[in-house]
Amino acid sequence: MNLSERRDQYRSILEGDKCVCPASVFDPISARIAEDLGFEVGMFAGSIGSATVLGDPDLIVLTLSEFAQQARRICRASHISLMVDADHGYGNALNVRRTVEELENAGVSALTIEDTLLPKSFGNKDRVDLISLEEGVGKMKSAIDGRGDSSLVIAARTSAIQFEGIAGAVKRAKAYERAGVDALFVTGITTREQIEELHCEVNLPLLLGGVNEDYMDRKYLSDYGVRILLQGHLPFQAAVKAVYDTLKSLRHGISTSDLLSNVASEGLMNQVTRRSEYNRRIKQFLDID
Repeated sequence: MNLSERRDQYRSILEGDKCVCPASVFDPISARIAEDLGFEVGMFAGSIGSATVLGDPDLIVLTLSEFAQQARRICRASHISLMVDADHGYGNALNVRRTVEELENAGVSALTIEDTLLPKSFGNKDRVDLISLEEGVGKMKSAIDGRGDSSLVIAARTSAIQFEGIAGAVKRAKAYERAGVDALFVTGITTREQIEELHCEVNLPLLLGGVNEDYMDRKYLSDYGVRILLQGHLPFQAAVKAVYDTLKSLRHGISTSDLLSNVASEGLMNQVTRRSEYNRRIKQFLDID
């Protein structure tokens, strides 16, 4: 599947009538597992990128090139439609344009640009602020201008509900819609009424993250324009715990044979590393009669 086909597949979800939960992926193997299990979409988050590439918390210390390189590895290894969290675009509107160019070249199908003031400014220890509406609109317009493949999805992400209430979120959503974005990613939703008002006021497909489980009725969400629902990043957290527990056991003298029931079988490893494809190529290109 080429990149445009992956992007068209993602767009078909936005244009459809179902709410899809993407697989949180973080490297080539996790993306292949998601693909093998039938997930329509993979999600690579900035926080997970910082953890996997640097081993650091989500404090915007990861660079664009580091993030794009990991996204490229994921896209190379699988055919899944990959959406990514491009944070604030790594700077101002000019940086946003460059971010779109790099991530498009990396092979992603969709990306989000948020209107949070990042990274943390001096003296601002705990408070989270938003950039002005005008700067947010400029970033969205710049993102669209930087897109080379019109099938690439650009979503505006806002957490305005937490700071400006639903009225402020609707105002920003409408402005980003006029700027030409393809979808709206909203965080901080706390009530069904907020979802319903956004759906009523904005003619964009909705992407949600951090929603209370009480609202995770996909039929309800589908009816109110939600097309993508994130479920957190449990796969990476599970992988960290598995590595930690295994190394801890080995350090404490547990026999390797006692741990085999908790590790991937040879068959599963062959599957996710696409061993059969390599065997075919070895036969075709190296084992020539």
